[in-house]
Amino acid sequence: MDLRDRVNHALKQAMKDKDAGRLATLRLVNAAIKDQEIAQRGTEDTAPLGDPEILAILAKMTKQRNESVRAYEEGGRLDLAERERNEIAVIEEFLPRQLDDAEIAAAIDRAIADVGASSIRDMGKIMARLRDRHAGQMDFGAVGGQVKARLG
Repeated sequence: MDLRDRVNHALKQAMKDKDAGRLATLRLVNAAIKDQEIAQRGTEDTAPLGDPEILAILAKMTKQRNESVRAYEEGGRLDLAERERNEIAVIEEFLPRQLDDAEIAAAIDRAIADVGASSIRDMGKIMARLRDRHAGQMDFGAVGGQVKARLG
């Protein structure tokens, strides 16, 4: 079952269970997927989104919510921060397992070796290789700094 089918199945189950919070989050996920497909209609690529594109959308949604949690906590709005955490939990059900620090380090080393990187100029190739292999499994913003440290 592909990712879109899993989201739709979970949406239907949330409706049956009358789980309003989960249902609202899953509707947001569906809306984000449909928005991306609508945005692509004007381009040459009109094919429905595949799992890698949906994973990217889910990762972006999770990142946005993590930023919101920090902002709400700094502003003393713990009720809103908790709601965002609940949304993150629902979204993360569809993301692959996150790699731990040792696995990230090994993936970076493997990508550097595969690309044959020798300087910071090869960083784009390394990041592209990591994105291809580990979409949704790591925070590429943080990984970029680690790659730069290894090359520099």
